[in-house]
Amino acid sequence: MKILVIGNGGREHAIAWKVSLSENVEKIYCAPGNGGTAIENKCENVALDTIEELLAFAKKENIELTIVGPEAKLVEGIVDVFKANGLKIFGPGKVASQLEGSKAFSKDFMKKYGVKTAAYEVFEDVNLAKEYAKKAEYPLVVKADGLAAGKGVVICNSYAEAENALNEFMVDDVFKGSGKTVVLEEFLDGVEASILSITDGNVIIPFISAKDHKQIFDKDEGPNTGGMGAIVPNPYCKPEVLREFDENILRPTLEGIQAEKMDYCGIIFFGIMITKKGTYLLEYNVRLGDPETQAVLPLLVSDFTQIILNAVDGKLADTKIQWKKGSACCVVLASGGYPSKYETGKVIKIENAKSKVFAAGAVEENGILKTSGGRVLALVNTAETLEEAIKATYNDVKNVQFDGMYFRKDIGTLYK
Repeated sequence: MKILVIGNGGREHAIAWKVSLSENVEKIYCAPGNGGTAIENKCENVALDTIEELLAFAKKENIELTIVGPEAKLVEGIVDVFKANGLKIFGPGKVASQLEGSKAFSKDFMKKYGVKTAAYEVFEDVNLAKEYAKKAEYPLVVKADGLAAGKGVVICNSYAEAENALNEFMVDDVFKGSGKTVVLEEFLDGVEASILSITDGNVIIPFISAKDHKQIFDKDEGPNTGGMGAIVPNPYCKPEVLREFDENILRPTLEGIQAEKMDYCGIIFFGIMITKKGTYLLEYNVRLGDPETQAVLPLLVSDFTQIILNAVDGKLADTKIQWKKGSACCVVLASGGYPSKYETGKVIKIENAKSKVFAAGAVEENGILKTSGGRVLALVNTAETLEEAIKATYNDVKNVQFDGMYFRKDIGTLYK
């Protein structure tokens, strides 16, 4: 098979790597890919961006399966276009992608189908939003409605903070249209968990739970990032939590997808909050998470390519997914200054690394790997215990070097 993987992050490198392990896969084109996919087995980067370019390439090269990594292309409707041209593609259609593309759409969907979630209100008028915020209980969560690269959620501890966030989102338009509509939401106090899942529209099969570490500094302090590391499984996802997730979140979500006749064959990522009052859904994502994917996929025993093909063919109900026993730890190595200003073009040296190294913000130039983004690399190890996986990953950090390299030193250790 020839496969096309769309995207250029660490998630896409992990997808391409896992797909490459399938005996049935001959060639993987990564569009545009990164410095890691440039040297990954069976992989070749292709400089393609628009849906039109990707469609033309898939037709010309007789691509037998396209896997969409990032959410933006899904929200744009790439799946609808490929399917209209008779091509196999893995991802939800344009309407279903609004479950991530619009916070208002997703919250209304949750409410309609009884998915357990925080109380909320939607506003398109900044003055009405401010009036509501004046009377609200704090902390209060302010969310941009549209895609905002993971930066469209602010937890406000006072009206002054809420007013500032509303001005930035709705008046200053810092997200170029994505914050013109906002969701004001009840704050839930608890521990977050990521549950990546796969669906063909008939069933939803959850993967192993994960714990992302979003904040830049140790002890979960500082501004949010795209994710500084992850552990698998999430220690807080006890059997009773997973039972409640299945009953109050997963099942009504599937019922809603079917009732709305959504074209949904792809990944559905449940971001949940585990509280003393129960388990709530924070948000849907319609693609794999980053860096959770880099930690989850190394524990997958089953053929990932075949699982995806079964989903595309509507045969997930007959699919058994097998996982390794044990844990995984992923530590992200970032450019100094991230998530604010940072420099790129730094030479990356990797010597004797035993971890699986996934590239994100890295490019290859004449055989040399250089930094090109904020989150540069992710190191991942699996082991029988979480402690062993953490130790192995941090032992390997010293085998990677680039000027200004920064990483959190406590991934996985806060959650006992």
